[in-house]
Amino acid sequence: MSATIDAVNKSLQEMFLRFVACLPIVVGLVWLFKVALHVNPTTVALTFLVAVLIISARWGLRYALFLAILSTAAFNYFFLPPFGTFTIADTQNWIALFAFLVTAVVASQLSERARRLTAEAVQRRREVERLYQFSEQLLASENILELLNLLPRVVVNTFGVSAAALYLPGKGDIYRSGAETRNLDAEHLKSVIARGEPTFDTERRLSFTPLKLGVRIVGTIGVAGELSRETLDAIGSLIAIAIERVTAMEKLAKAEASRESERLRTAILDSVTHEFRTPLTAIKASITSLMSGINLASEDRQELMTVINEESDRLNRLVGEAAEVSELESHEFQLDLQPTQIMEPVQAAISELKQVLGKHSVEVHVPGDAVARMDVKRFTEVLVQLLENAAKYSPAESTIHISGAVRGGKLEISVADHGIGIDDMEQSLIFDKFYRGRNERYRVQGTGMGLAIAKAIVEAHGGSIRVTSQLGQGSVFTVTIPA
Repeated sequence: MSATIDAVNKSLQEMFLRFVACLPIVVGLVWLFKVALHVNPTTVALTFLVAVLIISARWGLRYALFLAILSTAAFNYFFLPPFGTFTIADTQNWIALFAFLVTAVVASQLSERARRLTAEAVQRRREVERLYQFSEQLLASENILELLNLLPRVVVNTFGVSAAALYLPGKGDIYRSGAETRNLDAEHLKSVIARGEPTFDTERRLSFTPLKLGVRIVGTIGVAGELSRETLDAIGSLIAIAIERVTAMEKLAKAEASRESERLRTAILDSVTHEFRTPLTAIKASITSLMSGINLASEDRQELMTVINEESDRLNRLVGEAAEVSELESHEFQLDLQPTQIMEPVQAAISELKQVLGKHSVEVHVPGDAVARMDVKRFTEVLVQLLENAAKYSPAESTIHISGAVRGGKLEISVADHGIGIDDMEQSLIFDKFYRGRNERYRVQGTGMGLAIAKAIVEAHGGSIRVTSQLGQGSVFTVTIPA
């Protein structure tokens, strides 16, 4: 209240000083033309008229009219005969004086109108800029709760109002810009939805605007401050569109998640059906033969037992890979990071895959002193996956190359083969869970989980994995981790 009184007093004081300032302007011009220069009355009249136009453009119509009246009186008294009186002897001088007064008043009004239109244009430009800035900030959020909590503060910061409150019937809550929003009560916010029209409280400088999306009202925005009706309508429309947009995006995301879940379920079932059935069939056939009562040679019996043992290990590995994918994706694991020479996991991976590699020769070109912080067991698992894939998808007796280098503080390890290569379209998909090449999924055994596991482990090390491939020439998988 005291701040309002101070503002009124300051405004009245400024008005009084401007009226008083008109007097020395007239006195100065009279002294200049009466004492110093001695010009003709036409020059004096035009100079007074220019002064009136300047005051009108700078301060407004009321001060220009006051100066015009003072200028008319001074022009009559000092520059129209008989001098020193307000009497005019010549009729032509009456006409000149009247013409001067009318010209000064009309020019003042035109100048005031131009000044007002300019101010309105500047204000509209500022409001358009603010609305553009406001719309940009609305597009930054993709979560409905985050958007609703953010909106009142954005309105306050963008449009310079003191407080804002948002109400959506579907949510049931009122989202406020801060503690200073008690005048924006729930009753007024809810009543606007029932009326469908904005309401204004000019005494308390409050406005309540419905958020309209076409003819549908989705909520209400309450603002404490001075904004034009057009700006409030624009704010309401932008907020309604933003809420509808975010809501649609969330629905789309849920639908996409549902489709992805269904796709993953289908992939898992396909993988389980194909990969689990093969070892189970072999185990079942071997056990059936052993239990049939047929006298088998010791070599045949040993071969069947070997099949059961190997296929059981394969089943165990498939289950283990599925559990590991789940563990890695849930981040329910910790890495034991230790400074390690890169040759250690390379040699461990080659040793573990002796039987799988078979007749493939492995050439290693890795600097012996290259060291990186890694979980040796996990990183060995990455190299095992890459070497096993290289052996599976390469011609027998072809060479697999392992190379490494330290560049820019990062360690790069590459595994290259001379296999069939990977199609450009598939290169972005091979690191997805359960994805297998279209032409190889039934020719080569696998679950499609190996590269997904490798990617998760590498990213947990703060690194990345990528592939470069050319059909018919082979593939190069490159792992990069901090050195």
